[in-house]
Amino acid sequence: MSFDLTSQTDHRPWPLPDGPWTMRQSWRDLLFAHWPLPIDAVRPLVPPAFGIDAFAGEAWISIVPFRMVDVRPARLPALPWLSAFPELNVRTYVTALGPTGIKPGVFFFSLDAANPVAVAIARRFFHLPYYRAAIRLDEDARAIRYASLRTHPQAAPARFEARYAPTGGIEPARRGTLDHWLAERYCLYTTDARGRPYRAEIHHAPWPLQAAEAEIVENTVAAAGGVTLPDVAPRLHFSRRLDVLVWPLRPLAA
Repeated sequence: MSFDLTSQTDHRPWPLPDGPWTMRQSWRDLLFAHWPLPIDAVRPLVPPAFGIDAFAGEAWISIVPFRMVDVRPARLPALPWLSAFPELNVRTYVTALGPTGIKPGVFFFSLDAANPVAVAIARRFFHLPYYRAAIRLDEDARAIRYASLRTHPQAAPARFEARYAPTGGIEPARRGTLDHWLAERYCLYTTDARGRPYRAEIHHAPWPLQAAEAEIVENTVAAAGGVTLPDVAPRLHFSRRLDVLVWPLRPLAA
C-alpha cells in the first residue's frame, strides 16, 4: 500500500498542516448514510466551542459503517491484532476558528469499534467518544452485510444492522454540491473531559464515491447519542477504499 499522498493537494480547501503526519489508515467498504436536520435540533448536542456547519440552511447527520485496515503510527509496521477492525461512526458537521481562520470539519457523537485496545487508545489520546462493540461485516457477490452491537460498559445501548452495495461507477463529487460538502472534510473536532476544544488535521485524495443502495434493518446508534433522525430516506454513497494520513491532535483557543 502506498501512502505517498502529500504530493496530491490541489483538491484541499487549505494547505497541508505544518509538521509530519503521525498516523496512517485505510478505510474500506464504506457506506455514507446522510440525513438532514434543522440546525436548532443539532445545536444543543454539539459543544459551544464549535459552530454548526449547514448546507442550504440544514444541518446533517451521517452514519458511516466501514472497516479500518493498516492502522499504524508513522514508521511502524501494522500489527494484525490492532491494525484492522470494523468501525461505525455517527457524525455531524461543524466549524471552528483557529490561527489560520475558520475550518469546516467533522464532530463525532460516537465511534463504535470491534477492537478494545484501539478504543482505549483513541479515548485516551484523541479524546474521541469511542465505544467497544461486537461488529460483523460480511460480503458476498451482491452486497455487504454489517451488524454492530455496542458492548461498552455503562454506555447507552446501540445497534446498527444494514445491507448495502454500490449501484454505479466512481464519480468524485463536484465542488459546490451537497455531496462534496458532506464528503470532503479535512479535519475532525473534539473536546477533552474539561470541555477544551481540539482539532486533528487529516489528508486524503478526493473521495472515490459511488451511488449506493442500502436496507437499514435496525438503527439506534444515532438515538444513543441524543439524535432523532427524520423519517426520510437517507442520502447514500459507497466507497471501496480511501487511504488517509492523520496529524496530531492540537488544542484550539477557547
